[in-house]
Amino acid sequence: MSAQPTPSPVTTQDPKTEGEEREALNSSLRDAWRSLFRHRSAVIGGGIVLFFILLALIAPLLVPYGFNQVDADARLQAPSAAHWFGTDDLGRDIFTRIVYGARISLWVGFFAILGSIIVGSLLGLIAGYYGGWKDIIISRVFDTLLAFPSLLLGIAIVSMLGPSLENAMYAIAIINIPNFGRLMRSRVLSVKQEDFVLAARAVGMKDWRILLKHVMPNSWTPIMVQGTLGFATAVLEAAAFGFLGLGAQPPEPEWGKMLSDSRQFIQSAPWTMIFPGMAIMFTVLGFNLLGDGLRDILDPRMKQ
Repeated sequence: MSAQPTPSPVTTQDPKTEGEEREALNSSLRDAWRSLFRHRSAVIGGGIVLFFILLALIAPLLVPYGFNQVDADARLQAPSAAHWFGTDDLGRDIFTRIVYGARISLWVGFFAILGSIIVGSLLGLIAGYYGGWKDIIISRVFDTLLAFPSLLLGIAIVSMLGPSLENAMYAIAIINIPNFGRLMRSRVLSVKQEDFVLAARAVGMKDWRILLKHVMPNSWTPIMVQGTLGFATAVLEAAAFGFLGLGAQPPEPEWGKMLSDSRQFIQSAPWTMIFPGMAIMFTVLGFNLLGDGLRDILDPRMKQ
């Protein structure tokens, strides 16, 4: 008497495992979203970030002056009703230049970190999933980039490409690639050993589908947190390049360049340095608080 054929355990369990995985992911996202609004640091940081984003979006509606409008009769005026943050050595309204400078800093930070995330995550996926010689080559490239101090490496890149805001953005993206690449690689090394990935391999699913459907969705959490913190770093690095004259060029109202131009007036007109410095400080503080909040919410090890 012949035995009845039994279905493959891997084949029958895979759809169920995939459905449970998707439902667990959706549930965790909902819980994280609710927890975000209960986390004080995340709410404060998100509020600061949202404030600067809105400031950049509605800049033309807020200011009565042009960011490069020169008034020789109003040079180095203290804060007043006509000029809330005072004027610089050319008579330009500092409040106007800070508002428009928010556009530059957020634009540079967003695209620099976005480029770092895309390139770094792709290289990290390849290195972590395939291993072997690909992992060795990519990891050595990351180690080489990390061997140089980030600011010195950025200065070298901008010096070769030429001082400009766009080249500073490229430099910031390049020096942050290893951070996201190594983080993604370590996450992929853990995720690819999970049962749902092994089951997908057993049923013959192609590598690119495994990466898109299973590995990447379960590896994005630390990238999101690092991306938020990296945004703050990118704003600081953009200001540093501007301060050194390697980033935004005159007459662009970039915060770091504004600090550099006002160094000689630190005693006679301190407001020319105080307000751009405060703009940098609060922007970085907002992204750091938001990033810390996301880490506390999304990282199970940080939960009590």
